Amino acid sequence: MQQNALLLYKNRPVRLVRLGERLEVEQEDGEVVKVRPKDVALLHPGPLSRLSDLQSSPDGEVQTAWEILAGGQTRLAELAELAYGSFTPATAWAAWQVVAEGLYFAGSPDAIVAYSQPEVARKQHEREQAAAGRRSWQGLIERVKQARILPEDRDSLREVEALALERSERSQVLRALNRSETPENAHALLLELGMWDMSFNPYTLRLGLPLTQLDLPVPALPTETRRDLTHLPAFAIDDAGTDTPDDAISLEGSRLWVHVADVAALVAPESPLDLEARARASSLHLPEGTIHLLPREVTRQLGLGLMETNPALSFGIDLSEQGEVLGFEVVPSWVRVTRLTYEAANLQMDAEPFRKLSQLLGMVRLQRKRQGAVLIDFPEVKLDVVDGRVEIFPARPLRSRMMVEEAMILASSEAARYAMQRELAMPFSQQEPIESEDRPNSLSGMFALRRLLKRSRFHASPGAHNGLGVMAYSPVTSPLRRYLDLVGHQQLRAVLHDNPPLDEAAIVQRIGMVESVLGSIRQAEVLSEKHWTLVYLLQNPDWQGDGIVADRRGASGIVLVPDLAVEARVHLPANIGLDQRVRMRVTGIQLAQREVSWRIEGLATQREQG
Repeated sequence: MQQNALLLYKNRPVRLVRLGERLEVEQEDGEVVKVRPKDVALLHPGPLSRLSDLQSSPDGEVQTAWEILAGGQTRLAELAELAYGSFTPATAWAAWQVVAEGLYFAGSPDAIVAYSQPEVARKQHEREQAAAGRRSWQGLIERVKQARILPEDRDSLREVEALALERSERSQVLRALNRSETPENAHALLLELGMWDMSFNPYTLRLGLPLTQLDLPVPALPTETRRDLTHLPAFAIDDAGTDTPDDAISLEGSRLWVHVADVAALVAPESPLDLEARARASSLHLPEGTIHLLPREVTRQLGLGLMETNPALSFGIDLSEQGEVLGFEVVPSWVRVTRLTYEAANLQMDAEPFRKLSQLLGMVRLQRKRQGAVLIDFPEVKLDVVDGRVEIFPARPLRSRMMVEEAMILASSEAARYAMQRELAMPFSQQEPIESEDRPNSLSGMFALRRLLKRSRFHASPGAHNGLGVMAYSPVTSPLRRYLDLVGHQQLRAVLHDNPPLDEAAIVQRIGMVESVLGSIRQAEVLSEKHWTLVYLLQNPDWQGDGIVADRRGASGIVLVPDLAVEARVHLPANIGLDQRVRMRVTGIQLAQREVSWRIEGLATQREQG
């Protein structure tokens, strides 16, 4: 190694300027750096006057040289002689580039291996395939940019779907498009490409919830003694389209009867049906349909009003004229049920038995209110999806709806008290008291109060449910739809038939398993409703509606839109205060991000009173 020699440093040519403990070498940009001798390799002893002399690539016979050397070994000088006819700095650099390219040769300047013909053929084939793959990939990305994909592109875009469904965290396609690799961006791209349309709801799939109906054998109803209550008119009052009628009410003198589908008669603890229902935790209610907790055969046998007479677990509650509970019992029963919608029942509220039922349950509601119940009246809607078309129906605050709601709360709170008296473990729902004693009537006041509410929790031992204003509460009125209601029924039936009930540890285990799933179910339902609400707005681009200012923080606030049950975050003009009605218009929708841009057109009516 001598001055002006051609060296290889970091795979690039350098010229040796000065020898020493550290070599001084000139790089292609003219900079001189010091390097360790072990970090360079000699390509040609020189002399090399300037590195620019290497730029003129000599003509040579590289393939001929390889054919002569194939399967053997050589050195850089010999390869340069064979390929270019001489060994100079320029031919040494040209020969080394051939080695570095790796198709015909490999190794170091002093030990170069010439690949055999089969090895070169294999490498050429691999390189052709790689080049074709790069061309295919570049073509795909260009078509994606233009949103003009081909049918055969769909397989290559499955990775985008995997990210959109949160089954993967990466997407080469999004990376190539310089888009953040998020499920929302993946969803947006699939919409742009037409692989998904706006009617595709990804949220249940993202959360890994079951989307098939449970299909297991259902046993026959066991023979047992049941009280005949078929002489009492009983009414299952639900929203139109409800396909799991599992509760009904009737009146016998001053006794309220709440009849509930006797699901535990068919679903015993630890049975295959019980285990599957436990894993599902609850029916999944989506605007596009319901994934039920139990097989449809269970509903066919037990759904109230689906047959002439039905087996039920009936809760008899004796009430005073002031709404106080004077007596309570639970009995397996036979009932004859008439099904009604809330709207149909509301038309009969001034006729018996609804007039008396409404009066008694109104007093029960007043009792709960005196005991601190938090009564929040926010607008609700029902979303239906029929052939991809979204329909939204406001749920009006009907007297019939209040009557049924109070009856179900009362039955569940009295069932909890019944269990307490017998030291029976149950899934008791508890809610801590809120810090405020105010019970506002304005929408903005209720909005603020709702923020103070703590989430209710299930426990195997009783405690107060302060939000409902009851000393104990164990939900038992929806066993076709909620697993913990079914557990409550299993416990009550065990007591009624003198069988050993589940102990507290078993109830705690069931609560833990259910609560691990319920969060995902709630999230799926909330996200799905928001998704379909946005689809509705996309399908109705000229939509306008009234909103009520529920909260204000500086120049921004939240407007509640009753017709959609949506909370819209907006910029609020200075002259608009709480509880005022405003006219709302949608100015933009990003479906994948679940974002809506709103604009206030102006005041709609005078300030809301009370």
